[in-house]
Amino acid sequence: MWGKQTLEQLSNKYGLDHKTIQKYFRERRPETRFPYQLIPPHPVFLIIDAYYRKRGDGTILFRVPEMQQNLLWYDIKYETILSYTSGVQRLVDAGWVIKGITIDGRPGTIRALEYFAPVQHCQFHQLQIITRYLTRRPKEESNQALKRVASTLTKVNRETFTELLDYWFTQYGDLLTKRTYHPAGGWSYTHAKLRSSYRSLRRNLPYLFTHLYHPGMPNTTNSLDGSISHLRTLQRIHRGKSFTQQDNFPGEVLRGKSTNFSL
Repeated sequence: MWGKQTLEQLSNKYGLDHKTIQKYFRERRPETRFPYQLIPPHPVFLIIDAYYRKRGDGTILFRVPEMQQNLLWYDIKYETILSYTSGVQRLVDAGWVIKGITIDGRPGTIRALEYFAPVQHCQFHQLQIITRYLTRRPKEESNQALKRVASTLTKVNRETFTELLDYWFTQYGDLLTKRTYHPAGGWSYTHAKLRSSYRSLRRNLPYLFTHLYHPGMPNTTNSLDGSISHLRTLQRIHRGKSFTQQDNFPGEVLRGKSTNFSL
């Protein structure tokens, strides 16, 4: 799995035929305990995110970036507040001390997780939201100005960013309430995407700079995104039935290649 070998390569390397190698795979019993149950508990910063294989079939992961280790994961149909909080509670019950949590989530989820620790909203995902609404090269002056404000997110502190956002609002805030009335009836906001961009920044502002007050806390979920990307890559490589039909394949990858646990 980790070396990306084919059955033919393994057969040549170990002098065994294909059926014997497949028999070893079928008989192998992987570790069923999660890493958080095997590693001595200690204070950590946590990153939480979910990925989906298809609609209604996902996995939520709890990762410690400084250890480069996924502590816990389980399957979900969709993301709920409970899917986040129940995992954190399992870690706490096992003796882990959570110093901070970084997620890309809704305000309701963030507020629920604040019960356990300070929460950081992923700055990378916030910038992605702005790009999705305003595009990479917005044409209107107001959109360009807000994009410039957003681009400072990783370079300034909360106070400075708030001042920049407030200043933008004094110049262009009237655009956010402007309406377009339709001939068939009803209305919509004339600058709906600009409005959504601004409201997203304003809504998430209390959680965008938490990491500055907690040294060592990650400001993005990139460490976990990389782990998910690696899993997707290996699943594509081993897309034959003998691998993808085994339920333990994602767990093997998420558990890590060379982690030695001390009991």
